[in-house]
Amino acid sequence: MQSGSHATIREFTVAGAEAGPYGITAGPDGALWFTLVHERRVGRMTPDGALSLHPGEPLTDGPMIITVGPDGALWFTEFQGHRIGRITTDGEVAEFAVPADCGPCGITAGPDGNLWFAQMSAGRIGRITVDGEVTGFALPGAATTPSMITQGPDGALWFTLNQGNAVGRITPGGDIAVHALPTEGAAPVGITAGPDGALWFTEIGAGQIGRITTEGKVTEFPLPDPASRPHGIVAGPDEALWFTEWGTAHVGRITPEGRLDEHILPTPASEPHGIAVGADGALWVALETGALARVAIS
Repeated sequence: MQSGSHATIREFTVAGAEAGPYGITAGPDGALWFTLVHERRVGRMTPDGALSLHPGEPLTDGPMIITVGPDGALWFTEFQGHRIGRITTDGEVAEFAVPADCGPCGITAGPDGNLWFAQMSAGRIGRITVDGEVTGFALPGAATTPSMITQGPDGALWFTLNQGNAVGRITPGGDIAVHALPTEGAAPVGITAGPDGALWFTEIGAGQIGRITTEGKVTEFPLPDPASRPHGIVAGPDEALWFTEWGTAHVGRITPEGRLDEHILPTPASEPHGIAVGADGALWVALETGALARVAIS
């Protein structure tokens, strides 16, 4: 570990140990919104720590990834149930069916006013309007298992191909390009736009953080522990990238120049997944063992 950043970490229990907090995002209402993949609900935590779970009855399937939509609602994926969900900040839930072979995973708001999502089981990228109209875009034959997706700085959507060992790009018009990764078995997962105009992603299979320019040039940064299994990644408020290490219960930080720090979470084997910047300027991490971790940086 290279020294250079300081973080104060606190954990807040938000659910039972079997509920499975997984995805997390900062809502337009200043609260944190997170998915409970095993309890089949969406949680909300206000800045003063008040918790609520939605809907009253469990969803048909467990929600995974959650993001803010262009309509001011929260949108989430239901992987096994093949649905896209929408929840307003008042807690009103709607669900939209997508193709039965889809397996939606990552989801993000696009530059065109729609939501874009990775169809992990079908090898497609999906688009859904705020009214629920779904379109699918088939990926090239060698590209498999799209996982996470984000809006890039170039007006396109960028996504990871977990079993295809590649990062892909799709324009709102449906033009697709795929960029192979140098490391075999890298198994990329999380992806985000960085402060340097590039895309940054995690390689859960190789224990590395990757960077790809909008022209397709890839650089990889090995982590100290190849078995750390980096998962989620987000651009932090400090011009660095922050990521979760599922295998070692760490939160990592890497600068655009490649300087690395790691911070251990208080609870061993807490299984950190999603990570987001909260309205308070801290990093918030969903721990699958039933808590949210707040990472205050200085």
